[in-house]
Amino acid sequence: MALMITDECINCDVCEPECPNDAISMGIEIYEIDPNKCTECVGHFDEPQCVQVCPVECIPINPEHVESREALLVKYTRLQQAKQG
Repeated sequence: MALMITDECINCDVCEPECPNDAISMGIEIYEIDPNKCTECVGHFDEPQCVQVCPVECIPINPEHVESREALLVKYTRLQQAKQG
């Protein structure tokens, strides 16, 4: 499951640097999460780091991108291989 940032985002800039997959970037009005890069920190941490640091709790699971932990681990592996080569 990829995460998403809701319009409750206050653009505080704390989530973007915490993402180990560079899945978070500034959108037109608020930060956005690229579901193709979001692994909910599987492979890196036990919990999503962006959720941990968000002061307004505006980062829920994206219902349009439901993935199992196994699928997230496959995505993590693919992203790591792309970084290496």
